[in-house]
Amino acid sequence: MAEDFFKTTVARLAAGGVDSPRLEARLLLAFAANEPVEDFCPWRELSPTVREKAEKLTARRLAHEPLDKIVGRRSFYKYDFAVSKDVLSPRPDSEVLVEAAAALMKEHDWHTVLDLGTGSGCLLLSLLADFPMLSGCGADVSPAALAVAAKNARALGVEKRAELLRFDYFADDFDRRFDLIVSNPPYIPTAEIAALEAEVKDYDPQLALDGGADGLNHYRRLADVAGKWLEEGGRMLLEVGCGQAGDVSTLFAAAGWQTTEILNDLSGIARCVILKK
Repeated sequence: MAEDFFKTTVARLAAGGVDSPRLEARLLLAFAANEPVEDFCPWRELSPTVREKAEKLTARRLAHEPLDKIVGRRSFYKYDFAVSKDVLSPRPDSEVLVEAAAALMKEHDWHTVLDLGTGSGCLLLSLLADFPMLSGCGADVSPAALAVAAKNARALGVEKRAELLRFDYFADDFDRRFDLIVSNPPYIPTAEIAALEAEVKDYDPQLALDGGADGLNHYRRLADVAGKWLEEGGRMLLEVGCGQAGDVSTLFAAAGWQTTEILNDLSGIARCVILKK
């Protein structure tokens, strides 16, 4: 019976340690059936082809592959984003950065934004979708990540205002300035990556995680070079790892930056450092 198949899938996911097995079972079955989850009834009869696909998807989930990487989508802020193995999955922690940037946009006559290490484009594209007068550049060293960002820009209808550029701020440069810079750089200390949850270390790109020996390599580089890309009176917003906000503020201060605010995420962790030059 169809109901038994759904119940069995829920039980398998629960036994495998999945936190929301009933919800995830419905999402996986809807994806297997190629139907919107809001329209999908998990108790109806499923074809053998759909059941077989659902079995394979469930096995992937039980092997700790993240649900969003399986279905290829992740909700973030107000929007849905395509994701793949080539990009860091957008996380609720990062929403504080977008919300802070949006608040600043409402206070200033700003028109340009730069997203360094754009990945899926979730930071840049969320802002472009919110503010029709805004245009921006998403820079990333990974062509595969830029392809995902381009797909998301088209889906949100902002592709004409989003320039996506292959760019390595450790090696490359450009002569342009922006009102706002946002970035979620890699900040996990190299030695700690092996201890991360399998869903992160095995399925998010290493390039998007590894912040060097102390996790601060990318912040040091940005402190040195990002000032020339920021318009006078502009702001740079950086996501930081747990316990890093003070160190990041200190190293930016040594490079002539001023921290204007540090914001906590929903868990109370200092997550967003706002800077001006």
